[in-house]
Amino acid sequence: MKRLVTALTLFASPALAATGPFFSLGNSDFVVLLAFTAFVGVLIYMKVPGKIAGLLDARAVQIKSDLAEAKALRDEAQALLASYEARQQEVAVQSERIVTQARDEAMQAARLAKEDLAKSIDRRLAAATDQIASAEAGAVAQVRQAAVSVAIAAARDVLARQMTAQGTSASIDAAISQVEAKLH
Repeated sequence: MKRLVTALTLFASPALAATGPFFSLGNSDFVVLLAFTAFVGVLIYMKVPGKIAGLLDARAVQIKSDLAEAKALRDEAQALLASYEARQQEVAVQSERIVTQARDEAMQAARLAKEDLAKSIDRRLAAATDQIASAEAGAVAQVRQAAVSVAIAAARDVLARQMTAQGTSASIDAAISQVEAKLH
């Protein structure tokens, strides 16, 4: 196999293809050199390398802007995710605190009821019932107060996002007209 490749290489040698003087149109190497030189000259005259470089530069600028936009979107998404995770942790801690507090209050009420059960079952049973009702009312009041605070903050955020200068002027005008209608 090696002998065959060596024989074909010697047979197809460029030295065997060109005959005669080099600077003659009968020499294929010279004709190919002239054609290649003319082709390169036409490309340079038509400013093809500059156009290609301009297209590549424009493509590079577009890719850089796409990458910057993708990075900005990724950063925004990460910030939003971190915000939601922080809110989720706050809610989890707050709910755990409420459950722990309710459990502690219930355990304390049960302990008090057991200690005083020997002295007076009826009297302590009424007191435990009152304490549980008070704890429930306090928990309900706290939950309502927290719900009202959250609702007020959410409404403030929604109204702040929805209000524009024209919307604010329209609501002020509507409120003035309502006051005038009620006063007259």
